Amino acid sequence: MRAVVYQGPYEVAVEDVEEPEIQHPNDVVVDITTSCICGSDLHMYEGRTAAEEGIVFGHENMGIVSEVGEAVSTLEEGDRVVMPFNVSCGFCQNCEEGFTGFCTNVNPGFAGGAYGYVAMGPYPGGQAEKLRVPYADHNALKLPEGREHEDAFSLLADIFPTGWHGTELADLQPGESVAVFGAGPVGLMAAYSAKIKGAAEIYVVDQVPSRLELAEEHCDAHAIDFSEGDPVDQIIEEHGGMVDKGVDAVGYQATDPDDVDENTEDYAYDPAKENPAVVLNNLIRVVRPTGQLGVPGLYVPEDPGAPDDMAAQGRLGIDFGKFFEKGLKCGTGQCNVKAYNRYLRDMIIEGRADPSWVVSHRVSLEEAPEMYEAFDAREEGVTKVLLEP
Repeated sequence: MRAVVYQGPYEVAVEDVEEPEIQHPNDVVVDITTSCICGSDLHMYEGRTAAEEGIVFGHENMGIVSEVGEAVSTLEEGDRVVMPFNVSCGFCQNCEEGFTGFCTNVNPGFAGGAYGYVAMGPYPGGQAEKLRVPYADHNALKLPEGREHEDAFSLLADIFPTGWHGTELADLQPGESVAVFGAGPVGLMAAYSAKIKGAAEIYVVDQVPSRLELAEEHCDAHAIDFSEGDPVDQIIEEHGGMVDKGVDAVGYQATDPDDVDENTEDYAYDPAKENPAVVLNNLIRVVRPTGQLGVPGLYVPEDPGAPDDMAAQGRLGIDFGKFFEKGLKCGTGQCNVKAYNRYLRDMIIEGRADPSWVVSHRVSLEEAPEMYEAFDAREEGVTKVLLEP
Protein backbone atom coordinates (compact mmCIF):
# COMPACT_ATOMS: atom_id res chain seq x y z
CA MET A 1 0.00 0.00 0.00
CA ARG A 2 1.00 3.65 -0.37
CA ALA A 3 2.07 5.63 2.70
CA VAL A 4 3.85 8.85 3.72
CA VAL A 5 7.34 7.86 4.87
CA TYR A 6 9.89 10.03 6.67
CA GLN A 7 13.23 10.12 4.83
CA GLY A 8 15.14 12.68 6.86
CA PRO A 9 14.91 16.35 7.83
CA TYR A 10 12.52 18.24 5.55
CA GLU A 11 11.90 15.21 3.38
CA VAL A 12 8.98 12.81 3.16
CA ALA A 13 7.98 10.57 0.28
CA VAL A 14 4.96 8.49 -0.66
CA GLU A 15 6.18 4.92 -0.96
CA ASP A 16 4.96 1.34 -1.07
CA VAL A 17 4.98 -0.28 2.38
CA GLU A 18 3.58 -3.51 3.80
CA GLU A 19 -0.14 -3.55 4.50
CA PRO A 20 -1.16 -3.87 8.15
CA GLU A 21 -2.63 -7.14 9.39
CA ILE A 22 -4.58 -8.28 12.42
CA GLN A 23 -1.94 -9.01 15.07
CA HIS A 24 -4.20 -9.53 18.08
CA PRO A 25 -7.84 -10.61 18.38
CA ASN A 26 -8.84 -7.13 19.58
CA ASP A 27 -7.42 -5.39 16.47
CA VAL A 28 -9.26 -4.03 13.46
CA VAL A 29 -7.88 -2.82 10.15
CA VAL A 30 -9.31 0.41 8.76
CA ASP A 31 -9.34 1.57 5.14
CA ILE A 32 -8.34 5.21 5.55
CA THR A 33 -10.66 7.79 3.98
CA THR A 34 -9.06 10.88 5.56
CA SER A 35 -5.79 11.48 7.40
CA CYS A 36 -4.55 14.91 8.49
CA ILE A 37 -1.18 16.62 8.58
CA CYS A 38 -0.63 17.98 12.09
CA GLY A 39 1.66 20.67 13.43
CA SER A 40 3.15 17.98 15.66
CA ASP A 41 4.24 16.11 12.52
CA LEU A 42 6.39 19.11 11.64
CA HIS A 43 8.61 18.53 14.68
CA MET A 44 9.63 15.20 13.13
CA TYR A 45 9.63 16.56 9.60
CA GLU A 46 12.12 19.27 10.58
CA GLY A 47 14.45 16.78 12.26
CA ARG A 48 13.69 18.15 15.71
CA THR A 49 13.14 14.68 17.21
CA ALA A 50 14.84 11.30 17.28
CA ALA A 51 12.55 9.99 14.53
CA GLU A 52 14.34 7.48 12.32
CA GLU A 53 14.01 7.24 8.58
CA GLY A 54 11.22 4.90 7.49
CA ILE A 55 8.56 5.86 10.04
CA VAL A 56 5.07 6.15 8.53
CA PHE A 57 3.52 9.44 9.61
CA GLY A 58 -0.09 10.17 10.53
CA HIS A 59 -1.83 10.24 13.92
CA GLU A 60 -5.14 11.86 12.85
CA ASN A 61 -7.08 9.13 11.08
CA MET A 62 -10.56 8.03 10.07
CA GLY A 63 -11.98 5.48 7.68
CA ILE A 64 -14.00 2.30 7.19
CA VAL A 65 -13.40 -0.93 9.11
CA SER A 66 -12.32 -3.62 6.63
CA GLU A 67 -11.09 -6.43 8.91
CA VAL A 68 -12.19 -7.35 12.44
CA GLY A 69 -10.34 -9.40 15.05
CA GLU A 70 -12.12 -12.30 16.73
CA ALA A 71 -12.31 -10.56 20.13
CA VAL A 72 -13.80 -7.30 18.85
CA SER A 73 -17.41 -7.04 19.95
CA THR A 74 -18.70 -3.56 19.07
CA LEU A 75 -17.37 -3.05 15.53
CA GLU A 76 -18.18 -4.68 12.22
CA GLU A 77 -16.82 -4.52 8.70
CA GLY A 78 -18.19 -1.43 7.03
CA ASP A 79 -18.37 0.71 10.18
CA ARG A 80 -17.20 4.28 9.73
CA VAL A 81 -14.82 5.26 12.54
CA VAL A 82 -12.40 7.94 13.72
CA MET A 83 -9.50 7.13 16.01
CA PRO A 84 -8.06 9.33 18.78
CA PHE A 85 -4.41 10.05 18.11
CA ASN A 86 -3.81 8.46 21.54
CA VAL A 87 -3.39 4.71 21.40
CA SER A 88 -4.61 3.43 24.77
CA CYS A 89 -5.63 0.17 26.40
CA GLY A 90 -8.68 1.29 28.35
CA PHE A 91 -7.88 -0.64 31.53
CA CYS A 92 -4.65 0.66 33.09
CA GLN A 93 -4.97 3.04 36.04
CA ASN A 94 -4.58 6.16 33.91
CA CYS A 95 -7.08 4.97 31.30
CA GLU A 96 -9.61 4.03 33.97
CA GLU A 97 -9.31 7.54 35.39
CA GLY A 98 -9.83 9.11 31.96
CA PHE A 99 -6.20 9.94 31.18
CA THR A 100 -6.01 7.95 27.95
CA GLY A 101 -3.24 10.20 26.68
CA PHE A 102 -1.03 8.70 29.36
CA CYS A 103 -1.75 4.98 28.99
CA THR A 104 0.94 2.87 30.68
CA ASN A 105 0.33 -0.37 28.77
CA VAL A 106 0.61 0.44 25.07
CA ASN A 107 4.15 1.83 25.10
CA PRO A 108 6.30 0.24 27.83
CA GLY A 109 8.54 2.68 29.62
CA PHE A 110 6.56 5.72 28.50
CA ALA A 111 3.18 7.10 29.53
CA GLY A 112 1.26 7.41 26.28
CA GLY A 113 1.11 6.00 22.78
CA ALA A 114 0.21 7.34 19.35
CA TYR A 115 0.10 6.35 15.70
CA GLY A 116 3.03 7.34 13.51
CA TYR A 117 4.99 9.30 16.08
CA VAL A 118 8.52 8.93 17.40
CA ALA A 119 8.84 7.33 20.86
CA MET A 120 5.08 6.76 21.02
CA GLY A 121 5.08 3.02 20.43
CA PRO A 122 5.20 0.53 17.54
CA TYR A 123 2.15 1.90 15.76
CA PRO A 124 2.60 2.93 12.10
CA GLY A 125 0.69 6.05 11.12
CA GLY A 126 -2.41 6.46 9.01
CA GLN A 127 -1.14 8.76 6.26
CA ALA A 128 -1.56 5.61 4.27
CA GLU A 129 -4.20 3.48 2.63
CA LYS A 130 -4.77 1.28 5.70
CA LEU A 131 -4.22 1.38 9.47
CA ARG A 132 -4.16 -1.27 12.19
CA VAL A 133 -6.09 -0.17 15.30
CA PRO A 134 -5.28 -2.04 18.55
CA TYR A 135 -7.80 -2.31 21.40
CA ALA A 136 -10.30 -1.36 18.73
CA ASP A 137 -13.48 -1.51 20.84
CA HIS A 138 -11.88 1.16 23.02
CA ASN A 139 -9.98 3.20 20.43
CA ALA A 140 -12.37 3.50 17.48
CA LEU A 141 -15.30 5.92 17.72
CA LYS A 142 -18.27 5.06 15.51
CA LEU A 143 -19.61 7.66 13.12
CA PRO A 144 -22.76 7.86 11.00
CA GLU A 145 -22.56 6.07 7.66
CA GLY A 146 -21.77 7.90 4.45
CA ARG A 147 -19.53 10.89 3.77
CA GLU A 148 -21.42 13.61 5.62
CA HIS A 149 -19.26 15.77 7.91
CA GLU A 150 -16.11 14.00 6.67
CA ASP A 151 -13.88 17.03 7.19
CA ALA A 152 -15.37 17.88 10.58
CA PHE A 153 -15.24 14.30 11.87
CA SER A 154 -11.59 13.93 10.83
CA LEU A 155 -10.76 16.74 13.25
CA LEU A 156 -12.07 14.61 16.14
CA ALA A 157 -8.84 12.62 15.99
CA ASP A 158 -6.85 15.47 17.47
CA ILE A 159 -7.23 19.20 16.93
CA PHE A 160 -10.87 19.79 17.93
CA PRO A 161 -10.53 17.79 21.18
CA THR A 162 -7.07 19.26 21.77
CA GLY A 163 -8.33 22.81 21.35
CA TRP A 164 -11.18 22.00 23.73
CA HIS A 165 -8.65 20.43 26.10
CA GLY A 166 -6.70 23.69 26.16
CA THR A 167 -9.74 25.52 27.49
CA GLU A 168 -10.35 22.73 30.01
CA LEU A 169 -6.76 22.94 31.23
CA ALA A 170 -7.35 26.67 31.76
CA ASP A 171 -10.69 25.96 33.48
CA LEU A 172 -12.42 28.45 31.20
CA GLN A 173 -15.91 29.33 32.42
CA PRO A 174 -18.84 31.03 30.62
CA GLY A 175 -18.51 34.80 30.69
CA GLU A 176 -14.75 34.81 31.21
CA SER A 177 -12.13 36.38 28.95
CA VAL A 178 -9.33 34.35 27.42
CA ALA A 179 -6.16 34.92 25.42
CA VAL A 180 -5.15 32.15 22.99
CA PHE A 181 -1.58 32.34 21.75
CA GLY A 182 -1.20 30.68 18.35
CA ALA A 183 -3.69 30.65 15.49
CA GLY A 184 -2.60 27.37 13.99
CA PRO A 185 -5.20 24.58 13.87
CA VAL A 186 -5.13 23.88 17.64
CA GLY A 187 -5.20 27.55 18.57
CA LEU A 188 -8.12 28.18 16.26
CA MET A 189 -9.95 25.20 17.75
CA ALA A 190 -9.21 26.49 21.27
CA ALA A 191 -10.71 29.86 20.33
CA TYR A 192 -13.69 28.12 18.70
CA SER A 193 -14.17 26.00 21.83
CA ALA A 194 -14.05 29.15 23.95
CA LYS A 195 -16.80 30.63 21.80
CA ILE A 196 -18.95 27.49 22.16
CA LYS A 197 -18.38 27.55 25.93
CA GLY A 198 -19.62 31.13 26.18
CA ALA A 199 -16.42 33.10 26.75
CA ALA A 200 -17.19 36.80 26.91
CA GLU A 201 -14.07 37.97 25.09
CA ILE A 202 -11.55 35.97 23.09
CA TYR A 203 -8.15 37.26 22.00
CA VAL A 204 -6.10 35.29 19.47
CA VAL A 205 -2.41 36.08 19.00
CA ASP A 206 -0.48 35.30 15.82
CA GLN A 207 1.21 37.08 12.94
CA VAL A 208 -0.21 35.24 9.91
CA PRO A 209 -3.04 37.42 8.52
CA SER A 210 -5.15 34.60 7.06
CA ARG A 211 -5.17 32.74 10.38
CA LEU A 212 -6.12 35.84 12.33
CA GLU A 213 -8.92 36.47 9.84
CA LEU A 214 -10.28 32.97 10.52
CA ALA A 215 -10.21 33.67 14.26
CA GLU A 216 -12.20 36.85 13.76
CA GLU A 217 -14.71 35.29 11.35
CA HIS A 218 -15.41 31.97 13.03
CA CYS A 219 -14.51 32.52 16.69
CA ASP A 220 -15.69 36.11 17.17
CA ALA A 221 -12.18 36.76 18.42
CA HIS A 222 -10.13 39.93 18.68
CA ALA A 223 -7.11 39.42 16.40
CA ILE A 224 -3.78 40.40 17.93
CA ASP A 225 -0.88 40.60 15.45
CA PHE A 226 2.27 40.28 17.53
CA SER A 227 4.40 41.59 14.66
CA GLU A 228 2.78 44.98 15.28
CA GLY A 229 3.85 45.28 18.91
CA ASP A 230 3.92 43.57 22.29
CA PRO A 231 0.83 41.30 22.30
CA VAL A 232 0.39 41.65 26.07
CA ASP A 233 0.27 45.43 25.81
CA GLN A 234 -2.18 45.16 22.91
CA ILE A 235 -4.52 42.84 24.82
CA ILE A 236 -4.43 44.86 28.05
CA GLU A 237 -5.12 48.07 26.16
CA GLU A 238 -8.01 46.60 24.18
CA HIS A 239 -9.49 44.62 27.07
CA GLY A 240 -8.95 47.27 29.68
CA GLY A 241 -6.88 45.00 31.89
CA MET A 242 -5.63 41.44 32.17
CA VAL A 243 -7.74 38.52 31.00
CA ASP A 244 -9.14 35.71 33.15
CA LYS A 245 -7.57 32.74 31.39
CA GLY A 246 -4.88 31.93 28.82
CA VAL A 247 -4.08 29.10 26.39
CA ASP A 248 -0.67 28.26 24.90
CA ALA A 249 -1.36 26.57 21.56
CA VAL A 250 2.18 27.15 20.26
CA GLY A 251 4.64 25.13 22.30
CA TYR A 252 8.42 25.01 22.25
CA GLN A 253 8.88 26.35 18.71
CA ALA A 254 7.43 29.75 19.58
CA THR A 255 9.11 32.63 17.78
CA ASP A 256 9.66 36.33 18.03
CA PRO A 257 8.11 38.43 15.21
CA ASP A 258 9.25 37.68 11.66
CA ASP A 259 10.01 40.27 9.05
CA VAL A 260 7.46 40.42 6.26
CA ASP A 261 8.64 39.46 2.78
CA GLU A 262 8.24 42.62 0.75
CA ASN A 263 7.65 40.62 -2.43
CA THR A 264 4.92 38.32 -1.16
CA GLU A 265 3.63 39.95 2.01
CA ASP A 266 4.00 36.53 3.64
CA TYR A 267 5.53 35.76 7.02
CA ALA A 268 7.99 32.91 6.56
CA TYR A 269 8.75 30.79 9.60
CA ASP A 270 12.33 31.49 10.70
CA PRO A 271 13.92 29.01 13.16
CA ALA A 272 16.54 31.61 14.01
CA LYS A 273 13.83 33.64 15.73
CA GLU A 274 12.76 30.84 18.08
CA ASN A 275 12.22 31.84 21.70
CA PRO A 276 10.82 28.75 23.46
CA ALA A 277 9.66 30.54 26.62
CA VAL A 278 8.11 33.64 25.05
CA VAL A 279 4.50 32.44 24.97
CA LEU A 280 4.51 31.09 28.51
CA ASN A 281 5.99 34.32 29.80
CA ASN A 282 3.50 36.41 27.85
CA LEU A 283 0.67 34.38 29.36
CA ILE A 284 2.09 34.92 32.85
CA ARG A 285 2.03 38.65 32.14
CA VAL A 286 -1.42 38.85 30.54
CA VAL A 287 -3.52 36.58 32.81
CA ARG A 288 -4.89 38.27 35.91
CA PRO A 289 -3.79 37.31 39.42
CA THR A 290 -5.34 33.96 40.46
CA GLY A 291 -6.13 33.17 36.83
CA GLN A 292 -5.22 29.94 35.06
CA LEU A 293 -3.16 28.84 32.06
CA GLY A 294 -3.86 25.87 29.79
CA VAL A 295 -0.87 24.51 27.87
CA PRO A 296 -1.77 21.97 25.17
CA GLY A 297 1.14 23.27 23.04
CA LEU A 298 3.92 20.70 22.82
CA TYR A 299 7.04 20.96 24.97
CA VAL A 300 9.74 18.27 24.93
CA PRO A 301 12.41 17.08 27.37
CA GLU A 302 15.05 17.09 24.60
CA ASP A 303 15.30 19.26 21.49
CA PRO A 304 18.27 18.70 19.15
CA GLY A 305 17.42 21.87 17.21
CA ALA A 306 17.00 24.19 20.20
CA PRO A 307 18.38 27.73 20.06
CA ASP A 308 20.50 27.24 23.22
CA ASP A 309 21.90 24.50 25.44
CA MET A 310 19.31 24.96 28.18
CA ALA A 311 16.35 24.63 25.79
CA ALA A 312 18.02 21.59 24.23
CA GLN A 313 17.51 19.88 27.59
CA GLY A 314 13.86 20.95 27.78
CA ARG A 315 14.63 23.68 30.32
CA LEU A 316 13.15 27.11 29.79
CA GLY A 317 13.64 30.53 31.37
CA ILE A 318 10.16 30.88 32.86
CA ASP A 319 9.20 33.92 34.95
CA PHE A 320 8.21 31.69 37.83
CA GLY A 321 8.57 34.46 40.37
CA LYS A 322 5.85 36.45 38.64
CA PHE A 323 3.79 33.26 38.23
CA PHE A 324 4.01 32.68 41.99
CA GLU A 325 3.41 36.33 42.87
CA LYS A 326 0.17 36.35 40.88
CA GLY A 327 -1.05 33.06 42.35
CA LEU A 328 -1.57 31.59 38.90
CA LYS A 329 -2.52 27.99 38.17
CA CYS A 330 -1.46 25.96 35.14
CA GLY A 331 -2.65 22.77 33.45
CA THR A 332 -0.46 20.97 30.93
CA GLY A 333 -0.23 17.81 28.88
CA GLN A 334 -1.43 16.22 25.70
CA CYS A 335 -5.14 15.75 25.16
CA ASN A 336 -7.04 12.72 26.45
CA VAL A 337 -9.11 12.59 23.27
CA LYS A 338 -11.60 10.02 24.49
CA ALA A 339 -12.70 12.38 27.26
CA TYR A 340 -14.21 14.66 24.63
CA ASN A 341 -14.55 13.07 21.19
CA ARG A 342 -17.99 11.44 21.47
CA TYR A 343 -19.50 14.64 22.86
CA LEU A 344 -17.91 16.78 20.16
CA ARG A 345 -19.06 14.22 17.57
CA ASP A 346 -22.64 14.59 18.76
CA MET A 347 -22.36 18.38 18.67
CA ILE A 348 -21.31 18.10 15.02
CA ILE A 349 -24.15 15.70 14.20
CA GLU A 350 -26.71 18.01 15.81
CA GLY A 351 -25.34 21.11 14.12
CA ARG A 352 -24.11 22.68 17.37
CA ALA A 353 -20.53 22.73 16.11
CA ASP A 354 -18.80 22.53 12.74
CA PRO A 355 -15.02 22.88 12.94
CA SER A 356 -14.51 22.10 9.23
CA TRP A 357 -13.96 25.79 8.46
CA VAL A 358 -10.37 25.36 9.63
CA VAL A 359 -9.65 22.97 6.72
CA SER A 360 -7.84 24.75 3.91
CA HIS A 361 -6.77 21.83 1.71
CA ARG A 362 -8.02 18.34 0.89
CA VAL A 363 -5.56 16.64 -1.46
CA SER A 364 -4.54 13.16 -2.55
CA LEU A 365 -2.05 11.21 -0.49
CA GLU A 366 0.44 11.53 -3.35
CA GLU A 367 0.57 15.30 -2.81
CA ALA A 368 1.75 14.96 0.78
CA PRO A 369 5.40 16.01 0.18
CA GLU A 370 4.35 19.33 -1.36
CA MET A 371 1.81 20.00 1.37
CA TYR A 372 4.32 19.23 4.13
CA GLU A 373 6.64 21.82 2.61
CA ALA A 374 3.87 24.43 2.38
CA PHE A 375 2.54 23.76 5.88
CA ASP A 376 6.01 23.84 7.39
CA ALA A 377 6.67 27.22 5.76
CA ARG A 378 3.45 28.56 7.34
CA GLU A 379 2.40 29.68 3.89
CA GLU A 380 -0.49 32.12 3.76
CA GLY A 381 -3.79 30.27 3.49
CA VAL A 382 -2.44 26.88 4.61
CA THR A 383 -4.14 26.07 7.90
CA LYS A 384 -5.22 22.43 7.95
CA VAL A 385 -4.36 19.86 5.31
CA LEU A 386 -6.33 16.64 4.84
CA LEU A 387 -4.93 13.72 2.86
CA GLU A 388 -7.16 11.32 0.98
CA PRO A 389 -5.69 7.99 -0.18
